[in-house]
Amino acid sequence: MYLDINGVMIKQFSFKASLLPFSSNFRQSSAKIHRPIGATMTTVSTQNESTQKPVQVAKRLEKFKTTIFTQMSILAVKHGAINLGQGFPNFDGPDFVKEAAIQAIKDGKNQYARGYGIPQLNSAIAARFREDTGLVVDPEKEVTVTSGCTEAIAAAMLGLINPGDEVILFAPFYDSYEATLSMAGAKVKGITLRPPDFSIPLEELKAAVTNKTRAILMNTPHNPTGKMFTREELETIASLCIENDVLVFSDEVYDKLAFEMDHISIASLPGMYERTVTMNSLGKTFSLTGWKIGWAIAPPHLTWGVRQAHSYLTFATSTPAQWAAVAALKAPESYFKELKRDYNAKKETLVKGLKEVGFTVFPSSGTYFVVADHTPFGMENDVAFCEYLIEEVGVVAIPTSVFYLNPEEGKNLVRFAFCKDEETLRGAIERMKQKLKRKV
Repeated sequence: MYLDINGVMIKQFSFKASLLPFSSNFRQSSAKIHRPIGATMTTVSTQNESTQKPVQVAKRLEKFKTTIFTQMSILAVKHGAINLGQGFPNFDGPDFVKEAAIQAIKDGKNQYARGYGIPQLNSAIAARFREDTGLVVDPEKEVTVTSGCTEAIAAAMLGLINPGDEVILFAPFYDSYEATLSMAGAKVKGITLRPPDFSIPLEELKAAVTNKTRAILMNTPHNPTGKMFTREELETIASLCIENDVLVFSDEVYDKLAFEMDHISIASLPGMYERTVTMNSLGKTFSLTGWKIGWAIAPPHLTWGVRQAHSYLTFATSTPAQWAAVAALKAPESYFKELKRDYNAKKETLVKGLKEVGFTVFPSSGTYFVVADHTPFGMENDVAFCEYLIEEVGVVAIPTSVFYLNPEEGKNLVRFAFCKDEETLRGAIERMKQKLKRKV
């Protein structure tokens, strides 16, 4: 299915007016006011609604509204709900990394950094990439430091995609992908991954990739499903890309959170490095999501476009945080093993609890998310269920329909995050056990 930059399909969901403090783009009924999920907050909160000016946004972005993650975090605070929605840890990152940032600040490393990254961090990223993939890259010509992986995604899209270019996405997908592609003027073609295993429908993919395809944007381990792309799937993607001269943008921020199988970077497959932009970040692996340190690794001819866009997006990234990232990426292997062990235990706690509550829980091989089927509880769709879960149960989950080109495909599924401490996970499970009752 296709979406053009004018948004032929408009995603429209409604939460109760009492839940979302948004005041624009609403439609009214005799019973209550329904606001589109993500309607933009107005800057005028005390004036009569008739005097408020309509919000303004470019057409290429008007359908996206406020992100689901911002909305859910607001609602979590408003209702005192335990937030298993947004994917940020409620515990802190390692002391040795934080101390490196403090030392950098004390040492006066507080001015603009070089646009594409301090040399020490570029080298550390290249060294880590070699250790993980076996690929040797030039830190000066093939590594670009960005303000989080989200900026790396934006720089890759805006720097390498032209208006009208066709890009294939695997749905469900991180919501930034579609919005950024819309800003680039791309034509989006979706391939849907379906439960229980969310495997790639290879024959459908083969039919979708043609000489009109400019790029495939992929994510493994996969948010929101926790799926990891298998070697067979990656080799099929690689074969199609080589045959049709297609680029790959590979988001690998959860590469260190792979539980059931080893992570494979598609750039490491024969013939793929020269056509791949590999994107990653510090935040997920080191529980420092607020630092927004990311990077893109690509051959020089693709790095040029990424850096051109990056130069006019953020230009440079936090200097002291970059110095701390050098220390982080030099962490011993024992750190990564312990990280994986701790998260695997958290996953087991949440999955076991959700099953006891009555959810159908689908396998998660990576990331810190699990997807569950909410239909045993009798709600109309994922938005209605998440509304009920917040207001009546006091737990936040994410409705996955916002991650699909066709929201109907995700209406039975919700996403939970287990990047929380044991007390938080058990507290959320206990609330659900007390207040959620199966109806089918």
